[in-house]
Amino acid sequence: MWTRIRALIIKEFLAVWKDRKSRTVIIGPPIIQLLVFGYAATFDVNHVATAIYNEDTGLAARMLIARFEGSPTFRTVAYITREAEIGTVMDPKEASLVVHIGQTFSRDLMSGRPAKVQLIVDGRESNTALIVLGYASRIIADFNVEWLESAGRALPPARLVVRSWFNPNLKSQWFIVPGIVALLTLVVTTVVTALSVAREREVGTFEQLLVTPFRPFEILIGKSIPALVIGLAEGSTIIAVAVFWFGVPLRGDLLLLYGGLFVYLLAVIGIGLMISSISRTQQQAILGAFLFVVPAVILSGFATPIANMPPLIQDLTLINPMRYFLIIVRGTFLEGLPAVLVYERLWPMVLIALVTLAGAAWMFRHRMN
Repeated sequence: MWTRIRALIIKEFLAVWKDRKSRTVIIGPPIIQLLVFGYAATFDVNHVATAIYNEDTGLAARMLIARFEGSPTFRTVAYITREAEIGTVMDPKEASLVVHIGQTFSRDLMSGRPAKVQLIVDGRESNTALIVLGYASRIIADFNVEWLESAGRALPPARLVVRSWFNPNLKSQWFIVPGIVALLTLVVTTVVTALSVAREREVGTFEQLLVTPFRPFEILIGKSIPALVIGLAEGSTIIAVAVFWFGVPLRGDLLLLYGGLFVYLLAVIGIGLMISSISRTQQQAILGAFLFVVPAVILSGFATPIANMPPLIQDLTLINPMRYFLIIVRGTFLEGLPAVLVYERLWPMVLIALVTLAGAAWMFRHRMN
């Protein structure tokens, strides 16, 4: 059995390399999308989850907090009382911004001295962090004007002290490039697997395959392993580019990252084989692949935060494997995601992989019969 499967795997690798469409998909998109997303992507932000850390009971502090609470841009999700609680709201992304007002804030303003307001922003999403800082700075600037008018003083009463919780330099590549690992492996693996059976039908070799001693699950394995190897090679290349070209720090466990990539690829391969089993031509397979890829990318949180989507759409993202792997890959790069948090995102992908591979096997067997 394994001799037959090995022969089919070699045949599949040769077919992928000799086919111009498949070869273009493997080589072209990684280069183009790495350049485009690595250097040119920007995002908008709404309803920023904000935690208030107020150590001052004075009037000025309450006035400033009221401005944040009354702003449609910010959404207060927590009130914390100790510095140690900052990590509890920032690490799991419950809050993207912490507004820290010190004990002497109101006293300093009343005495005419500049007072400090610290903004602690989540630097894992650098573009989002910059936009959040711009919104917060505008609120504090408006507060300054109001305080100057009421107090009749010329000096700015508040001074910002900003610190990024992750990604201290707020480099956009540190957020975007790790996500390209999930994006490109999704595109390449889906298209390669979607073309596999459709290519056989189009060139007329599928009927020849049916009269061979291969059983359906052997053909399925022979079609899956090349796509898995190509996906792992694609992901490894992008990880290397992220670390050595863009200088993105890899703070987490590389084995955990590859474990997540492996399961993610299995889920994507199952979807690609399902598309391939119902496609009669390569054109239909490519169209079907992109009909899946585009919504999958949009609903993954790659370009827009899932929290900003309508509740029904948020529920729909739960069946998207890219949503979970995107958290794993970005968390591994920027924050050193611990194993327990990786496993929390891993088991949904395992379920998706089991469902898609089983569905592909059923559809493939049905089409053969």
